[in-house]
Amino acid sequence: MKQNCSILLVEDDANDQYFVSRAFRQMAMPARLDTVSDGQSAIDFLNNAPARPSAPDDTTPGIVLLDLNLPLKSGLEVLKWIRQESPWKTLVVIVLTSSTSEQDMQQAYSSGANAYVIKPSDPSQLREFAQLVKDFWLNWNQIPPSRN
Repeated sequence: MKQNCSILLVEDDANDQYFVSRAFRQMAMPARLDTVSDGQSAIDFLNNAPARPSAPDDTTPGIVLLDLNLPLKSGLEVLKWIRQESPWKTLVVIVLTSSTSEQDMQQAYSSGANAYVIKPSDPSQLREFAQLVKDFWLNWNQIPPSRN
């Protein structure tokens, strides 16, 4: 696992927040899960996140799980901000959405999403997704040391 890495869940539905966090706990996710409920809060969170840990307990965002349908700023607006304006241009962004729209999928990938996942409705599939995030994105995937 990448040291001092956290996962940011950007999800406005409280039930989805609960089920994702529960699945991640059940899979003994080695990264802290931070949650925000709207697109503007995601931008604010990332703007205030440390680029490099300065203390052993500090974490930097390593992955964003991003819903598309969010209040204040949509997931696509957040994704475009991450890729174009933020200090986190290489941040792993996994779109985690209920949208099966091909247009949404195309826009997400065109805007720089690393993956597009339809939210599993079954708890066992959600645990499987959490395990895949843990195994691939946190253990196998390599992220550049510089975020810009």
